Amino acid sequence: MPDFLDWQDVAVRLGLASLAGALLGLNRTERDKPAGLRTSLLVCLAAAVAMIQANLLLATFGKRPDSYAIMDTLRLPLGVLTGIGFIGAGAIVRRGGTVEGVTTAAMLWLATIIGLSLGGGQIGLGLAGLGIGLFALSCLNWVEARVPRDQHGTLVITMSDEGPTDDAIRVELLAAGCRAENPRIAIRSDSLPPHRTTEWKVCWRGRPGKSIAPAFVDRLAVSPGVLSVSWEC
Repeated sequence: MPDFLDWQDVAVRLGLASLAGALLGLNRTERDKPAGLRTSLLVCLAAAVAMIQANLLLATFGKRPDSYAIMDTLRLPLGVLTGIGFIGAGAIVRRGGTVEGVTTAAMLWLATIIGLSLGGGQIGLGLAGLGIGLFALSCLNWVEARVPRDQHGTLVITMSDEGPTDDAIRVELLAAGCRAENPRIAIRSDSLPPHRTTEWKVCWRGRPGKSIAPAFVDRLAVSPGVLSVSWEC
């Protein structure tokens, strides 16, 4: 990191940081995700400005004979990394059993690191991080969507006394490639005819968005004694 920067160096670093943030944000905007073009550009630009400021301060502080302490100017980018943690935490949202926004928070962290690298003059390192980051956001999304993972659903069956037993339902689920926890059972004897409702937590392995539920739901719906079947995933 050179001790002296001219305006040409500053302009190149700010321009590259702005371009890197814009490219990362444009990728998120195209996918209708949080932290789009403006947010990513501002995060990356702010990190670059902080690093340039630390670079400019390096030559202004030294140990004088009458001094008791030396200012560490590199604490400035460390403060930037601490601050970006609050923005990243605000992007993460928990909804039910799923967590959303983790990729957005990671992208903001990456934009900050790239901005610090470009602002500090490590142009090759910053551009390499930008290229790998864009590859991960653009191409690995296709790979991730095709990786089988655990899927979860809830099966609710209402039936009369002639309906299938819990063991029979479990066999049906296992035949479809599913695992099921012990069901929650509710019995109503005041209804005509008396019926029982079982709620099953079902798990299976497959690609996201590809549900295998309708096949066994239809089979259970036509079983003798079954009054209603509902499925939610």
